Amino acid sequence: MKKIGEMTSEEFKEALSVILKYKEEKKEEEKPQTNSIDEFKQNIENFKNFLSEPLTQEVFIRRGKKVKSWIWELVSTIVFVLVAVIIIRYFIAEIRWIPSGSMRPTLIEGDRVVVNRFSRFFTLPQRGDIMIFYPPEEKLENTFGKVMSRLIGIGCKDIAYIKRVIGLPGDKFEIKQDDRGVSTVYINDEPLNEPYIKNPLEYPECTENMLCGPIYIPEGQYFMMGDNRGNSRDSRYWGLLPQDRFIGKAIIIARINKL
Repeated sequence: MKKIGEMTSEEFKEALSVILKYKEEKKEEEKPQTNSIDEFKQNIENFKNFLSEPLTQEVFIRRGKKVKSWIWELVSTIVFVLVAVIIIRYFIAEIRWIPSGSMRPTLIEGDRVVVNRFSRFFTLPQRGDIMIFYPPEEKLENTFGKVMSRLIGIGCKDIAYIKRVIGLPGDKFEIKQDDRGVSTVYINDEPLNEPYIKNPLEYPECTENMLCGPIYIPEGQYFMMGDNRGNSRDSRYWGLLPQDRFIGKAIIIARINKL
């Protein structure tokens, strides 16, 4: 039987390695911690040494490898960020701001809205939905630069509107005005309950150049109107909206400015 304190050579080596490892860890802990200023000074010193080093063939190759590695890391980071932005903006959601008062009182100038882009792949717009879209009069160029700016949201000058879905495909749509001057939207010969509009008395009078009905909305087309009926350029002026012009549905509203 082995006595206390006795050990084989293998056990002695294992114990010695544990002691040495412990001492190394203590040394690391006792090293003085450098602050950000010291690190900045050290980086400056390293850069000076980098510039003053004679440019031999070996140094040139070594620097080239470092620059190549840095460029590759930078390019891969930029590509990753761009791909992530495109995926999020095109397939998931994006943020837009409200530039005009055409949707008052629901939305006011300066409000931010989160636009749901995911649901458009699975569901059609419903009556009452607040949608962001490209109006029919807006010509969308499909060059590489224009498409990329549209996807990432940088440098994009395409005009988008935000309105409410009022008329759906297959609906009979009409705007009627009574003797008191109150205008009402009729869907399939029934008055539409619209508690969200600013004022039913602010409707402009329909003219022959406006689309006020009665009309039957064909498949794949929608009638869009702003809640501020007296100050909204919508389907009454530019006609029905094709389904493929929708960008997404406003789901979250953040009010930055006061009324």
